[in-house]
Parts: sequence; C-alpha cells; structure tokens
Amino acid sequence: MPFEYRKRLAENILNEKLNSSGCVLVTGPKFCGKTTLCQRFAKSSISLKNGNTIALANSDPKGILQGEYPRLIDEWQKAPELWNEIKADLDEEYQFGKYIITGSTTPIDPSKIQHSGAGRISTMNLKPFSLYESGESSGLISLSELFQAKDAREDLNYVLDNSIGLKDIAYMLCRGGWPISLMAKREYAIATTENYYEGLFRIEKESDDFALFLKNKDVSLLVLILKSFARNVSTQAKRSSMRKDILESSIRETLDDETFSSYERTLKDLFIIYDMPAWNLNLRSTIAIRSTPTHHFVDTSMATCALGIEPSDLINDLHSFGFFFEDLAVRDLSIYADSLQAKLKHYRDSAGREVDAIVELRNGNYAAIEVKIYSDKNIKDAFASLNKFEKALKQDGLKLPQFKMVLTSHGPCYRKDGIYVVPITMLKD
Repeated sequence: MPFEYRKRLAENILNEKLNSSGCVLVTGPKFCGKTTLCQRFAKSSISLKNGNTIALANSDPKGILQGEYPRLIDEWQKAPELWNEIKADLDEEYQFGKYIITGSTTPIDPSKIQHSGAGRISTMNLKPFSLYESGESSGLISLSELFQAKDAREDLNYVLDNSIGLKDIAYMLCRGGWPISLMAKREYAIATTENYYEGLFRIEKESDDFALFLKNKDVSLLVLILKSFARNVSTQAKRSSMRKDILESSIRETLDDETFSSYERTLKDLFIIYDMPAWNLNLRSTIAIRSTPTHHFVDTSMATCALGIEPSDLINDLHSFGFFFEDLAVRDLSIYADSLQAKLKHYRDSAGREVDAIVELRNGNYAAIEVKIYSDKNIKDAFASLNKFEKALKQDGLKLPQFKMVLTSHGPCYRKDGIYVVPITMLKD
C-alpha cells in the first residue's frame, strides 16, 4: 500500500514553535510519526539511527548541525552532546526555527546535558493519531467552539450515526492510532499493532534503538510492570497495590519499591505510559482535593496488547471496557487539548466527587468531562456526577466550568439540561 500522509493537529503546534524558538524538541513514542511530521518542515536532515552517524555526532557535533535550516536531527538523544552544541550555536547566532530534534526516549546519559535549553529550545510531545485525525470522527462538536461561547450549540438536536457501534469502538481501541496500523487493511490492522508492541521489547542487536536504553534492565520484569499498569489503566492505583498485583500474577517472590519505580520511570521515558495530574482548585477553596494522578497509556492499544485483549473480550466485559475506553478518550482529549494550548487533568475530592477529565485553557476557563460507555444508566450517572461537582464549586464561590460534557463510546449526540452528550466519533479540537 502506498504511503499516504495524514494531516495532524500537531502541524500547527510545530509551526508556531518554529516561529517562536530557535530549536524545537519533538518527543513521543517510537513509530508515532515524529520523523514524517518534522520532515514536512525541515529543509535538511540527518538521522542518528546507525553507528556511523552516532559516532560522527559524538566526535563532531558542530558538523552535524551544518545544513539548510530548519535542520532536522532525528533521534538526537543517542548523542546528547548535541543539546549543548545547539545551545551554544543559538547563543552565538540566534535564529527562529533553526533546528528540529526528535527523540523516542529521553537521553541515555542525561549528565552530558549541561543546560536546560530555556529560552532557546522549546518542546512538544507527539502522540499517535486521534480519531478525528484518522478520519473516524466527524468533528461535529468542536471543543474550541464550545469554549468560545458556552451556548454555541444550544440548538443541537438529536444526532445519531447508526454506522458506528460499540464493536467499532472496540476495534479502534485495540488497533490504536499508530500510523502504520492506520495504513493496514482493517482485517490486519490489529495484528500490525500487535507486531509493533512485540517489537518494542525485542532486542536483537546492541545497536537496536532501545538496546542501550534498556541496558541493565530485566525486560521480562518490565513487561510484568507494564501489564500491571494495563490492569490498572484509568485508575489511581497505588504503587504498593501494583507491586502486590505483580507478585500475585507471576512467579516473582520479591519486588521492592525502588525497583518498581526505576522500571516505571523507564516505561515513562519510552513514552509508553504517563500519569495524568490532578486538577487543583483555588488555594482558598475549602474543598480537599485528592492529588493522586491517574494512570494512562499514550495509546490504549499498548494496554490491550500487553494483556492480550481482543475487541470481543471488551464487548464481553463492559465493566473493564469502561476503563479502557476512558483511556482512549483521554488520548483523544489530550491531543485536542494540545491543539488548544490547554492542560488535561482529572478531578477528585475527599467527598468522593470525581470528574474524569478537566480541559483547562491558559486563561483559566475550563470544561468538565465525564467519559462513559453509552447506556441510559451511565448517562444518568454522568449527569449526576457533573452536577454534583458544579454544585460544590458554586457553594464554595469558585469558578464554574465553561461547559459540561459526557463523552460517550457511541450513540446519539444531543444537549440536555445544559450538558452536552457527545460520542467520541463526533468530537474534535
């Protein structure tokens, strides 16, 4: 199948950063499309994917920077001295959009980086494709439009797309938003994602991308810990509970907190998992906020691959499906939030009030979003949760959400009692 470039929301982000900083660092998981995206903006490039170019970068970092601007340096983290060289070059002759550097991991030896890059190097994180970017969301409802006017879609009538059902969402979730999986035929797409997952931890030679990064790590333990994160996706499970989970589901006899934390850091440095932070209210609020982060995957397909879950497994276990779907929704919301220069967080307080996602703009306006597998009961519960949250804030004299939304797996799109009910396949930035 010939390669077909898909337009991404990140294009606007990269363009803005190139016009406002000397160098842009683009991070993200392996094979999410960093190089392809950046090549559309670069006028010259070099990739540090083999021993010769890595050796050259380490011996002559200044020479690696030579080329027409913007100059793309792919997988820069394999020669971390380049960071210092770029900083020095920009100090000597500053120019907007001079360099683009990409990385699928954090630097193996961060001690070689002598400067933060503040004021010279800006960063952005690229994720796999959202459903809107992959063409599987119609984009009927725009977060940006709702933020611009609270009642922008108050005339929204009942809209239903019968072509999308729960089985389709299960398929999209297990397939993921990986460029290579989106290129594959539908019947082979999930297998393509599974091949990608299996290749992440298969080290066939020392020059392999992750070989040095995973040096001194037990890959089998890394996979066990990843599986535990998958079993606890979209939860605030404690590390102690996860260590217990691993010991109960494997033949390991011990796993101390220091070891667990080290391997967790590795998975985060590979951009596979991350923690979604808690949203903090006004400091003068009397509401006690729970600050425990929520565990998420950069793409939910990595969680299903880790556990060997197929779409049919999700359909047969709707309770578990709910946690995986929340992770999928957070993936898309995080991409849309990036496009809006917004932050994505979750809310939970000591009274048990929870909101799955808070999208907060730079000006302080925010939206409260509950994520649910579609059913009448789930919608009713989500409405109650959002209203309880808003009532508590109103009683405390705090800023109320710009709008409230229930983001659903499928079903109709409508507005009722001031709350938007929106299927994930009708949402965009």
